[in-house]
Amino acid sequence: MNAIPSISSQIDEKIIFKVIDKHFSRLAPHYYKWINSWLIGAYENYADIDKYIILIYIINKDFIFFRRNGLIVDYDTFYKDKSLEVDKINISDISKDLQIPKESVRRKVEELEKADVIKKKGKKIFITRTAFTTSQANLTLKNMTTVLYEFNKILEEEKIVKIAYQSTEILDLIKKNFSFVWYQFYKFLFIFTNRWRKELGDLETFTIGVIVLINAAENRIFRVKEFDRKKYQISIQGSDERGVNAMSLAEITGIPRSTVIRKLKSLIKKDLLQINEKNLITINMRGEGFKIAQRLQDQNILSLSNFVSRTFNQLKIIN
Repeated sequence: MNAIPSISSQIDEKIIFKVIDKHFSRLAPHYYKWINSWLIGAYENYADIDKYIILIYIINKDFIFFRRNGLIVDYDTFYKDKSLEVDKINISDISKDLQIPKESVRRKVEELEKADVIKKKGKKIFITRTAFTTSQANLTLKNMTTVLYEFNKILEEEKIVKIAYQSTEILDLIKKNFSFVWYQFYKFLFIFTNRWRKELGDLETFTIGVIVLINAAENRIFRVKEFDRKKYQISIQGSDERGVNAMSLAEITGIPRSTVIRKLKSLIKKDLLQINEKNLITINMRGEGFKIAQRLQDQNILSLSNFVSRTFNQLKIIN
């Protein structure tokens, strides 16, 4: 029998926040890619990110059930069946929790039913497995593993932990604790997307903006420098001399070019992006735009710290 884990083996959430804050430049590219890849995948399914989020909100009821009853369901077990039975669909609760107008929620749920994604059999409700394909989960698993792996390396360098797990070990542990980790991930995701939807009006606009941010974050000259979060926010302004055009953004996101152009205008108007004489888009938050981004990032890093704390401690203790 394995020894019972001690309370002291867990890592305090405040320490995790300080580590993320101090080494933000190392974590940021992986963090942004993880979130943005999920959003692009969500749009790819139904050409509507909110519709996909409503779907996973319904699916999450099962993860809540597992969590409430102390059950851990692994990745293979969760995806082995063709359909998933879910609890009753409450339009008012979805609208309140996701901060999406009730009529929009009702319309999107009806569209999911017409597409046979949600099926009703008597009083029971089922969701087809194709609705939340393993390909989307696999990509999220890969990107989440990369974030936790990089974070674990930093913890070892800071002598907060003695061992840094290999990325394959972290991936295996996430799969083993799949229902627990996905419950924490969705909790983080709903909070994160609610904030940006409220600020920008829709998540497609946010997705486009993050692509521009990733383009700057992956600038080789900028990437090699070590910045804490505050310096990172300031230094990334104007760091990308290349920029990205509307056509590339449309190809990357799958969002029509005309829609991309319209949403770019909104981001430029909010002083979150700028366009140069070559019609290339870059990050250059000014005035109110910088305040918006800073406020939301402050809140989201606290939420990220909570996710990493609960997830990493679960994997660490179980291992």
